[in-house]
Amino acid sequence: MNGGPIFKFTEAISFVVNCETQKEVDTYWKKLSADGGQEVQCGWLKDKFGLSWQIVPQILFKLLADKDRKKAGRVMDAMLKMKKTDIAGLKRAYANR
Repeated sequence: MNGGPIFKFTEAISFVVNCETQKEVDTYWKKLSADGGQEVQCGWLKDKFGLSWQIVPQILFKLLADKDRKKAGRVMDAMLKMKKTDIAGLKRAYANR
């Protein structure tokens, strides 16, 4: 369906790509942000058409679900400062390094 200029993509609709490794995160990030795409934050980007994508490493969910709320909080703080999610950075925050 062609909505033309009347119906535009917004962040209300996005696709999620779950990734196991940093290599997967990097690959999807590079391909989807190419040719005029835009990096946003917290693992979000917009492709060249303006469609929003969330590129999410699965370990993020595990780290955020930790019963130690200080560890999980550090992970959340680190993630909020990132554009493309960096798994090593999340692990460093979790370990408080």
